[in-house]
Amino acid sequence: MGTTGGMLQTGGRARRAIRWLAGLVLLIALAGAAIAISLQVTPMQTVTVAGQVIRVGASAPALSLSGPGEIDLFGQSLPTDLRFTGTVRPRLQLSQITINSELTTFIEGARRTGAERVLGARLADGWKRYFAWETVITGAGALILAGAVAGWRRLPRRTTVMLLAAGLVAAEAVNVTAIMITTYSAPALLRQVHSLNELVGTETRLPRIHPAGRPLSRVGVVVIGDSTAAGAGLAPLPGASGSARACGRSSDSYAADLSGVNGWRVLNLACNGATISQGLLGPQEHGGNRLPPQLAVAERASSASVVIVSVGADDLNWAAEVRYCSVTPRCDDRATGAYFQQQLASFSKNYLDLLSRLAGLPAHPQVIVNRYYDPFGAQPGCLGQAGLTAANLQTLTSRLATLNQVLASGAAQFGFSSPQPDFAGHQLCTPQPYVQGLDAAAPFHPTALGQLAIALADQAALHQPGA
Repeated sequence: MGTTGGMLQTGGRARRAIRWLAGLVLLIALAGAAIAISLQVTPMQTVTVAGQVIRVGASAPALSLSGPGEIDLFGQSLPTDLRFTGTVRPRLQLSQITINSELTTFIEGARRTGAERVLGARLADGWKRYFAWETVITGAGALILAGAVAGWRRLPRRTTVMLLAAGLVAAEAVNVTAIMITTYSAPALLRQVHSLNELVGTETRLPRIHPAGRPLSRVGVVVIGDSTAAGAGLAPLPGASGSARACGRSSDSYAADLSGVNGWRVLNLACNGATISQGLLGPQEHGGNRLPPQLAVAERASSASVVIVSVGADDLNWAAEVRYCSVTPRCDDRATGAYFQQQLASFSKNYLDLLSRLAGLPAHPQVIVNRYYDPFGAQPGCLGQAGLTAANLQTLTSRLATLNQVLASGAAQFGFSSPQPDFAGHQLCTPQPYVQGLDAAAPFHPTALGQLAIALADQAALHQPGA
């Protein structure tokens, strides 16, 4: 009998241990579900600095115990330069930009102004408000989930109350342990932020623009950018300077079209191979010439009422992307996709700097940022002989569309126009292409008709300039 009683007692303890373990697992599961739901539904908190609006929230939980936060910039999710402790880190969203006297300082942090000093404090306050709400919503979620379990199991009232209390305590305990380490450490890091560039980590520390030279008082429109704006592969400008010839500027460019049709004096500063850091905001070495930053020359045209920008393809090394897709069966592999995203992230950061400087031009001209045309079309056609398959063309078209989304989103944030030239029915392999062929001087670049199509898109976006 004694042996039997001992066995029953041991079995009873085992069953109680299993019930306790099952209860513990249930509580942890409820806590995890409540936290996951709260991170999804807790509203991001809005902070305003110098008229600029930033929303502060949390990123999705990560597997690592420390790492960068997240910033949404022009539709792209980029890692912050700051590294935070914890699995859940700050997520910041630039939701509204107001062009005012403090904008450039807000983005670049050039001087210790009031906006610069309060930015970090506002971000820290927004982060703390977010997690106050997250804690409340986590608790509410735990109570709702525990109540649902109690109802499903038809538990007695006393057991239900105990489950609700245990679920609430467990959820907040897990929340404090897993998330609050970030909550307590992040504000100190955020308070150190004095500019938006410190968050996004502009990789190329671009110099300040210091225009030098005589004023260009008669110029009404300025075009800056890359080979598309220059008119690569088309007829050269008559009597062009050495730098204009080296840059490939053409008499058939859309700048020349706008000038000829409207009688405006248009200054075309675009150059083959120009990027934001080496061409628009920094000097460019090209054709044996060291060219000054295009924006520095544009600033001398103080009476210009319009600035038109074409940029992005060279920043992303687009020509190399096309070449790679022409020699490999599939160019949507992970390595190539990661390279594209890396280039796009770097471009987005520099694009922010460019937009802020355009917004800060003293004359406040209308700014037009051209999106890129589609040179390919849906079917390979004649491009098949160059090794471009339908699948690879789809990849290239998708990545070009992503670049255009960044261009359009950034322009919209600053209140700029972003027209899309219409090349539909006139891609490379059509009877009347707007794109130069594979054997042309500048393949995939606009023909004279393509440049005219870009000029028409820009014309439609223009307020009548006072030129």
